Amino acid sequence: MTGVEYISSDMVQAVIHKAELSQLRVELTPWDLQLLLVGPVQKGLLFPKPQHENSFINHLKASLSDTLLYFPPLSGRLATTEHDDEKVSFFIDCNNIGALFIHAKANGVTISDIMEPLYVPSIVLSFFPLNGVKNIEGVSNPLLGVQVTELVDGIFIGITANHSVVDGTSFWHFFNSWSAISRERVFHFSKQSIVTLKARANAEVGTGTTTTTNQMVQISSLQALLSHLWQSIIRNKNLEPNEDTHYCFIIGGRQRLHDLPQEYFGNVIKIQKVTMKVKQLLEQGVGSIALEMNKVIAANTGEDFNKFIETWIASPELLKISISSRKLITSSSPRFDMYGNDFGWGKPIAVRSGSANKSDGKITLYCGAEEGSIDIEACLSPETLNALGNDEEFMDAIITN
Repeated sequence: MTGVEYISSDMVQAVIHKAELSQLRVELTPWDLQLLLVGPVQKGLLFPKPQHENSFINHLKASLSDTLLYFPPLSGRLATTEHDDEKVSFFIDCNNIGALFIHAKANGVTISDIMEPLYVPSIVLSFFPLNGVKNIEGVSNPLLGVQVTELVDGIFIGITANHSVVDGTSFWHFFNSWSAISRERVFHFSKQSIVTLKARANAEVGTGTTTTTNQMVQISSLQALLSHLWQSIIRNKNLEPNEDTHYCFIIGGRQRLHDLPQEYFGNVIKIQKVTMKVKQLLEQGVGSIALEMNKVIAANTGEDFNKFIETWIASPELLKISISSRKLITSSSPRFDMYGNDFGWGKPIAVRSGSANKSDGKITLYCGAEEGSIDIEACLSPETLNALGNDEEFMDAIITN
């Protein structure tokens, strides 16, 4: 066995602006303080090599960034306060400077080289970052270090965490959460399941329903699908009945603005939302929910898009992504031509997105590989995703139709 080759070293920050965490500090307890002079927690897991060798490192970095959003101390540093009695106290400054992420290779080392010896091979010690760093040195060193070491036929993910910040329970809670967030959950709705949902929604609101302007209302396939999704997700979040829940979606203006040149390359979007009480959302049928979406979307005309421009110029406001367990937001569209991209070796087999603008409640829409189908990539808490996957009413629309 040869040594370990270090390929890259980066600081991974939580997916949130540093200023939003700069005021957050966590005081250390006596249980924490007693460990300042000892070493960190170091544990790692050995896996078979991923199938997608070219992308798994970037995927791990992105999912680590997503996970650190829920564990602000781990992307911060220890800090001290000097008192009048010449004593010094320690606390965690959640400044989001970042966690250490190292990519390494153990050339010539196989899984069997690690598993078969009677004693743990010494090379395993080099699969961990921040070796020799004491907890008290967390003032100038990362509180969390991750090293992903590629073997010939596997990978080892070694984590070093400051023991004055975590104990065994919290260490594995972080590890478990990272692995859960790292698994992308994509729900595939077939063409037939979407047809069924659309028919059900239109039947519930009544065929030939008209608006106050005597326009015929027709619930679209997408409106029916998103209403089913909204209701199912909120049902699995255990929210209070009288809380407001919001569904935000992006409305495109290109087809609404007839004088907009076809060659225009920039944004023509507005964000609109539908708000309902949790109780109201859960008690109504999918058709009634979809009808509310339909009304909001139909109310957005080309004139509204022009008014948005005038209003924004008079009072500019930059968009901010806020996280709430009561809010969902949808981006992208199944109408985009995604599977028509052929670079010379065939059409793609799947579409996935990166970590940008991801938060709990972000729903990304893709056309499915099968014509007329839709894939939904759901960025939700692990608890909600698990509950959704076990929700028979939700999954029946995917599996049985």
